[in-house]
This record gives sequence, structure tokens and C-alpha cells, in this order.
Amino acid sequence: MRARPSPPVWDPGTANPKQRQFFASRALYTAYGGAKGGGKTWAVRTKALLGAYYYPGIRILVMRRTYGELQSNLIEPMRQALRPSLARYSAERRSIYFANGSLIRFGHWAEGRSEAEYNGQEFDWIFIDEATQFTWRAFQFLGSLLRGVNDFPKRMYLTCNPGGVGHRWVKRLFVDRQFITGRENPEENENPEDYVFIPATVEDNTALLRCSPGYVRLLSALPEDLRRAYRYGDWEALGGNYFTEFDEAAHTAEPFSLPESWTRYRAFDYGLDMFACAWFAVDGEGRSWLYREYAAPGLVAGEAARQMLLHTLPGEEIEATFAPPDMWSRQRETGRTIADIFFECGVPITRAPNARAQGHLLIKEALRARPDGRPGLVIFRSCRGTIDDLKEIQSDPRDANDCAREPHEPTHRVDALRYYCSSLAAAPREEAEDGYEEDGGMSYIEFMTGRRPDKGEVWY
Repeated sequence: MRARPSPPVWDPGTANPKQRQFFASRALYTAYGGAKGGGKTWAVRTKALLGAYYYPGIRILVMRRTYGELQSNLIEPMRQALRPSLARYSAERRSIYFANGSLIRFGHWAEGRSEAEYNGQEFDWIFIDEATQFTWRAFQFLGSLLRGVNDFPKRMYLTCNPGGVGHRWVKRLFVDRQFITGRENPEENENPEDYVFIPATVEDNTALLRCSPGYVRLLSALPEDLRRAYRYGDWEALGGNYFTEFDEAAHTAEPFSLPESWTRYRAFDYGLDMFACAWFAVDGEGRSWLYREYAAPGLVAGEAARQMLLHTLPGEEIEATFAPPDMWSRQRETGRTIADIFFECGVPITRAPNARAQGHLLIKEALRARPDGRPGLVIFRSCRGTIDDLKEIQSDPRDANDCAREPHEPTHRVDALRYYCSSLAAAPREEAEDGYEEDGGMSYIEFMTGRRPDKGEVWY
């Protein structure tokens, strides 16, 4: 390790015993938290700044789920702690540049856009504040950035509370310590020694109790599940996932050759951020089998249709392909629809109902056990993306009947499944194009991304 410079004249305050454990951990992945009020974010700010001060040239990334939280909880307090002679903050680059060559970069997670932004970058330390707000995919991607040809040990520091889209993977790795082992390729196994969890409650944060003595009463007054989770850090109290009835043992099966007599369908969700398609078969008892999936970002309409055909086997007869209703919205520039492009590419599509809450409840109905004891929907275990998304997608805190729209990453495959279940349940109807309620016309890029092109941008 490089020689340390003289300590800067900066007093971050006194760490409590759990925070000192967090600072001292040498594991590859260290998670800190559990209950609210344990001093998690202060620990992130202090550890990152001290690391940058004391280790010249270190590269640090600090992540939060949303920019608002990043700005108020991390950037502003850390800027106030800086000494101008030792470091400067660049608002344009959202980075702190230190006189000793160290760097702290701040980021918020915007799924595909963040992957494109950070792809290829290297960091020595990565902090994920409120890690349970990040998906498993985000955690894996950020972990891939821990690299660099230098002598700094690569580490990731996480803080967390129960609940959120990442509840399942954080609990598995750090609380339950259930690791993936026994794979043929040893590099794919999870090493238990890499994971350390430091549980903390509000009682550990004596500074908070001294300044806000009523905070404990506020936590104790929460509803029972929230009280157990946020007051005591009980990871069994709060999952937050929407499809609570989904049981991998009951709802999945090893792939097998499907009888040719089973009727087959496709359903997909489409946008520039993600094209997600699923293939279904219905057996003689009316049970649905999700037997194939494909998902990829950045596909224009014609390429999405081509990929759908490429992943459909020769001679595989598809009864219908269910598509989101906005595929029939006419573009202002051409008067055409995205549905037209799919038809021209050899993919006739059928408009699916779009009622979100009703569609998600129909998925729940499909997961329910039938009189023979088996559910109405079974998923091949090769369709790992759909399985993981059903486990991760959260309930909408404003509507208990619906899924949360954010984070958006787990919604695409679930939407494809929703279009399938809704279409099968709907009464037969005429699929006339002019029956769709037009929105007055939208541009192609508005359809694909939900926004207008910025000034000077050209879209093809």
C-alpha cells in the first residue's frame, strides 16, 4: 500500500462501535445496517472521504438509487466537509477531485443508461447506499467495475434496510448466508469469506439518540411489519414483493420436449430500453407453460421482430402474438404504427388489454393452485429472467392491487406475462386497428423512450 500523507485537518466526528467495524472490514463485500437510524449514510460519507484523503490515487464510486437522495444525503454533506486546499467538487462531472490524485465519483442508478455510462470504468472502492433499492443485476454490474492495475484492495461497501427490490439478494448473501456453490466452473461459486454483515439498530447510534431522543418512539409507532423491520432490523418482517404466492419449487419445472398438440403463443413488451418476449404453450388441461424467453435492450422495431422470429423454432406454429396496445399508436412523422413494422417483418400481432392492476391480478390467479394441486402457470427453469423478476418486483405503495413501476428493470418480462394472461382471459373481440384510442400522434422516439428528442439530436 502507498505511503499515507499527513492527516488532513478534518474531524469527521466519532464513530460508534458498529461504524468502526464497518470501517475496519477487509472483506470484498461489507454490508452494514438492518434497522433505521444506525448511522449508515454517515458511515458511507466518512469512509469514502477518509479513504480518498489517506490513499493517494484511489478511485471511489458512491451510488444511490435516485439523484435527489444522492444530492441531499451524500453530495451536499460531503462537499461541506471538504477543505478547498485538499479537494474540489465538480458539479458538471459530479465528482470530487483531490490534490493527492484521488477521485470520488457520485452516481444514481438509472438501469440501462447507467450501465452504458459506467461500462468499462474501473474503481477501487464502490459504495452502494441503501442497497436494497438496487436490483440483483445492478449489484452484479457494479461489482464488475471493481478492478484496476494497482495495489489498492478492491472492496464494495453496502448499507441496507429490509424491504425494497433488492431485499431478497441482500438477505440471501448477508443475513442468511446462503451461497451458490458446487458449480462446475469454480470461478462462478460465491465465497462465504467475501461477505460480511454488520447489523445495527438505532441504539448503536448514540449521536442520533442524543440529538433526536424522540426518534425511537417514531419507529416504535410504525405498523407492525414496518416496526419490526425498521425498529429492530427484522429481515423476516418485510419483503415488499408483489407476487408473494410465487414459489420456485411449485411454479417452475425442468425443460422438456413439448407435445406438438399443445397450442403456442408469444407475448412481448417493447421499448428502446428493453424488448422482452416470452413463449407459452397450453396443455390439454388448460395449464400454461412459459417455455422460452428472450430479452435485449436497444432494438429498433424491425430488429425486435427479427429476433422474435430467430428465437422461434422452424415449424413452431404460433397461434397468436400478444402485444402492448401502444404499438398501434400512429407516429406523427409517418402516420404509421409500430405494429405496421412488425406486420411487415412477418410478425402479425394481436393487441392485448392494458389494464395494469387487473393484468397483474390475473398473473396471481394463474399462479394459484388448481384442483389437481398444481398451479395454472408453470415456468421452465431455463427462463431465469422471468423467475427472478417475479421474485423482485415490488408492490405499489399507493395501490396494493398493482406492481410498482419503479425500479423499471424488473417490469419488462412481467409485462409480457401480463399481456399473455390478460389476453387469454379476455373475451373474444375484433382486433380492428381503428378500435384503438389514438393519442393524437407521437414521434417514434417518444414511443420508444417516453420523451421528446433533445435539441440537436437526430433519431433514425
